[in-house]
Amino acid sequence: MNLTQNRRSFLKMALAVAAALPARITALAPDVATSKINDSALTVIDTHTHFYDPQRPQGVPWPPKDDPLLYRTVLPKEYRALKTPVPVTGTVVVEASSWIEDNQWILDLAANDPFIVGFVGNLPVGTDAFAKHLGRFAQNRLFRGIRIGGDLLKQNLGEQRFLADLKQLARRDLALDLLGGPELLTGASRLTREIPDLRIIIDHLAGVHIDGRAPDAEWKRAMEMAAERPLICCKVSGLVEGTGRTDGTAPRDVAFYAPALDVVWNAFGEDRLIYGSNWPVSARFADLATVQQIVLDYFSAKRSPVLKKIFAGNAKRIYKWISR
Repeated sequence: MNLTQNRRSFLKMALAVAAALPARITALAPDVATSKINDSALTVIDTHTHFYDPQRPQGVPWPPKDDPLLYRTVLPKEYRALKTPVPVTGTVVVEASSWIEDNQWILDLAANDPFIVGFVGNLPVGTDAFAKHLGRFAQNRLFRGIRIGGDLLKQNLGEQRFLADLKQLARRDLALDLLGGPELLTGASRLTREIPDLRIIIDHLAGVHIDGRAPDAEWKRAMEMAAERPLICCKVSGLVEGTGRTDGTAPRDVAFYAPALDVVWNAFGEDRLIYGSNWPVSARFADLATVQQIVLDYFSAKRSPVLKKIFAGNAKRIYKWISR
């Protein structure tokens, strides 16, 4: 066989191998080890991270000392050191601490680190102190809203002081994250009737249980009802947590998560879903690369603009994160 024939044979074989590669490697979302995509092709804003430092003199109220995985220093540099299929451009931090001054601690951290493009605080809604605290922190352009739990929402939906505080969020063009199980979805729908201009983000798919099969019918109906309200959005986070596999073995295969993802995709569509990792909590169930890869695999099967919306564009409109 001469040189020309060798070259032709090699090219033919190379094309055949490329054609046989799995779709998730040849699409926008390859494995970390085989990632060759142009980094500029996709901006990734992780809209759900937690940062804290138990080594501070005052310590931290969360996580507890008896949690060896989470009770450690967790700062942006630790996050950035982790490998992901696509590099993460920035993050919106969600405050888990109930200490008021920890809101300032994150904002101080952000002042020196442009990786933080937004912050969702933790303030005591329905109390005399709320307006003062909100006025203080809202002066910082990185402060993009607050998060409350579903139980607090359920207990206070009929309380005028509680509603008045949340109306202040809407007036300041800030958003409200909601954390909890499926029961919070009904409350979210009721809340938008009381405050129709308040942007609401459902965290972690409202605690859906994921086992590779069709999700709970009650969760599905509640999610679809919530999606009928145009300013309720859903964070594509909590997927690996939904498996309950706290030994770090949550599956990587997107098909395992597709039944739940299909529900939120069909309900909210391409304009009201945003990506979040819930790191470092998610590390109990899977590594960060797996968390991102699942979402990349699912949405890369949609038409081309969808990935850009899910990973940054929608959050820019919903959270109004700050380009730094």
